[in-house]
Amino acid sequence: MEKKITENAIEQFAIELLEKSGYQYIFAPSIAPDSDTPERESFEDVLLIERLQTAISRINPEIPGDIREDAVKQILRLNSPELITNNETFHRMLTEGIKVSYQKNGSDRGDLVWLIDFKNPDNNDFLVTNQFTVIENSVNKRPDIILFVNGLPLVVIELKNPADENATVISAFRQLQTYKQAISTLFTYNGFMIISDGLEAKAGSISAGLSRFMAWKTADGKVEASPLIGQLETLIKGMLNKNTLLDLLRHFVVFEKSKKEDKETGIITIQTVKKLAYYHQYYAVNRAVESTIRASGYVPTPGPSQEGNTISLASQEGNTLDHAAQEGSTISLASQEGNTKSPLLGGD
Repeated sequence: MEKKITENAIEQFAIELLEKSGYQYIFAPSIAPDSDTPERESFEDVLLIERLQTAISRINPEIPGDIREDAVKQILRLNSPELITNNETFHRMLTEGIKVSYQKNGSDRGDLVWLIDFKNPDNNDFLVTNQFTVIENSVNKRPDIILFVNGLPLVVIELKNPADENATVISAFRQLQTYKQAISTLFTYNGFMIISDGLEAKAGSISAGLSRFMAWKTADGKVEASPLIGQLETLIKGMLNKNTLLDLLRHFVVFEKSKKEDKETGIITIQTVKKLAYYHQYYAVNRAVESTIRASGYVPTPGPSQEGNTISLASQEGNTLDHAAQEGSTISLASQEGNTKSPLLGGD
């Protein structure tokens, strides 16, 4: 008897792979506001606040409790009318820490509250949920899968049924665009998005066009996966494992700004594009860093805001990735609007 592939089967397959990667799985309706064990007060809430508060306390035990609560309030106060602006502000909070100040021993002290323990991935709370309902301005939407880290919805996955000729990665991409418009608050905290029909699977940023969503073609960073293995499985194993996910979010996302002039009015506006490195660039940078450290014997000393980091963003505008590895080399980030050449790889 022929087995019929359904969207639900693909969803369950993805969840099982994520569980094997160390994510806790919870069916979202079981923690919905109207459930017996709610983890949010309203369907408008997109953060799992108690998980976030618990993680912040665990990661920042030296910070006074009221100051940690103030950091949470800062996350909730992102209210620019522009989604990309809110997303960029949150990304800086996520990757650079939230600046706080408080009195200690009679003097003012400045400090940082970290939302994620980047140095110890297992010290974070990784959660996968499905059918997570969000209501915004009376519009009800329910993305297929959301990945939370410490209560923050960092990855949204939209799936389609490969058995339906009208349900493709294109329709999954369009669905995400609808979500961005209808429930934009969810995407304020988004690291990146994933689309899949069970056969193809691609990832991209909230500002990326469909052509800039790209597959993750290796599960281990050493060899490309066999074409007999589905792209979704390879992406989950290679891109969404705890170490790679956190490394990607912290070191391989930039926001590029450019000026655009209206020819009729002469008015100049600033446009922001969010860029996410492609898989070959991600591994090329990390290999270059590791190679140079081995050759030089240099072991970087982590600073308070860059524990374990040997890669830094070269400019605040986010045009390129810089690295502490190979003097004279350049690593171009995978632009959602430009080319993908990487000198270390010698081509696209």
